[in-house]
Amino acid sequence: QVRLVESGGGLVQAGGSLRLSCAASGNIFSINTMGWYRQAPGQQRELVATMTSSGITNVANSVKGRFTISRDNSKNTVDLQMNSLIPEDTAVYYCNIRQSLRTAWGQGTQVTVSS
Repeated sequence: QVRLVESGGGLVQAGGSLRLSCAASGNIFSINTMGWYRQAPGQQRELVATMTSSGITNVANSVKGRFTISRDNSKNTVDLQMNSLIPEDTAVYYCNIRQSLRTAWGQGTQVTVSS
């Protein structure tokens, strides 16, 4: 079993910054991919950014240059630094881990960007 706990969401004005953090616990393999997805109201969940345990990243075009993903393999944590936020970034952000063909999700944290 894997548990993911997110923190750091909130309300911010357009142009502001937020940092999301996620800590994974349980049966964590050394080889995995951790990252962030988001889901806006009425929209499908979409990838924001992921990073493999070897450091390979996959970042959505819509957030490139504004969001930065980082992780600490020794602590099984992954962070998302979000800068220059725009109202279109408003969504519930979910932490995700994929390992050995299994996927686990966090409970989600709300990010709201006001114009």
